[in-house]
Formats: sequence, C-alpha cells, structure tokens
Amino acid sequence: MDRQTLAVYDTGAAAFANDWHEQPAPSDLHALVQRFFRPRGRTADIGCGSGREVAHLAESGFDAIGYDASTALLQEARLRYPELRFERTLLPELAGLPDAAFDNVLCETVIMHLPREQIAPAVRRMTQLLKPGGILYVSWRVTAGDDLRDAAGRLYTAFDSELVRGALGGMSLLLDDEPVSQSSGKTIHRIVARMAH
Repeated sequence: MDRQTLAVYDTGAAAFANDWHEQPAPSDLHALVQRFFRPRGRTADIGCGSGREVAHLAESGFDAIGYDASTALLQEARLRYPELRFERTLLPELAGLPDAAFDNVLCETVIMHLPREQIAPAVRRMTQLLKPGGILYVSWRVTAGDDLRDAAGRLYTAFDSELVRGALGGMSLLLDDEPVSQSSGKTIHRIVARMAH
C-alpha cells in the first residue's frame, strides 16, 4: 500500500466519508452486483472505506464483510454501520483472509492507489479468496500518461488494463469496459471475472 495515500485517508477520514456519502448512489455498480454476484453469497469488500457498499450489500441479502487499510476509515464505517463487520488488512497481502472463503469479492476504485509493482500481486491475491465459481469485481480510476498525486496527496497509478487481466489466471472474463462512474463522474475501468468451478 502507498504510505502517503494511507496517511491521507487516515488524517482526512471524516471528510472523505462525508464526501462519499453525499455522492450520488453508484447505481451502475449496484446493477452489476445484482447481475453477476452469487446471490446471498459471502462477500468481501476490499478497500471498503466508510462502508457504504458493505451496507448496500447487506441490505441486498449478501453476507458482507468490509476490509480496509485505513484505521480511521474503518472507525467511520463502524460509527455509521455498527451492526456490520469491518476489519483491517492491507493490499496486496490481505493478511488474515482465508483462501477460497468468499463467493464474491468487490474491489471498487482501490488498486490505482497501489504502486504499479503491487497491482498484479493484489489482483492475484483477491482471486485466491474466491470459492470455485466465485465472482471478482475490480475497478480503478483511469489515469492517462504518468502516475500522479491529487491535491490531497493520494497516488493514482497509470497502468494498462492488461496488467489486471494478466493477473486473473484462468478466470472467465464476464465484463471488461471503461465507463464514466455514475457516482464520482470519473472515468473508471471495470472487470468482472468468474473463477472456474
């Protein structure tokens, strides 16, 4: 994990959480969850931030757990959703998470905060969490040209989508597109893939 990005989230957690909760609901993401995720399955949200998507997953009948690297963001999530489960772990290792334990893994606009050399290992590690037939959704903010940091200091790594596709191993690609996010208004790349049975 990029230390500077993590420090930004830890120091500004309340403001980031408020921003995310004031954004329009990501109805495009919710539609893909309904379309592709295994219904009512055990679901990990990797990089859950303030817990907004964990709450939506739980409301939609999924057995959802949120994981994040930022202690302060997890505190925000627990304040907002005290009935839900949130735990700390860091990409790319995801230490403490068991292999083949989840029907679905969601990772929404997180991996672009990793240094380039950690992106493929992070995606490979997320695939290891899946049960046979499990579904991975991974998306990232698209950065053209060179890596950059935003005004707050968060890292946005520029990389080709083939880096992610190559880390999926033998998974079947169900979706691979590059829309504008209905929530953030930014261009994102989305991949949905299924683990072999």
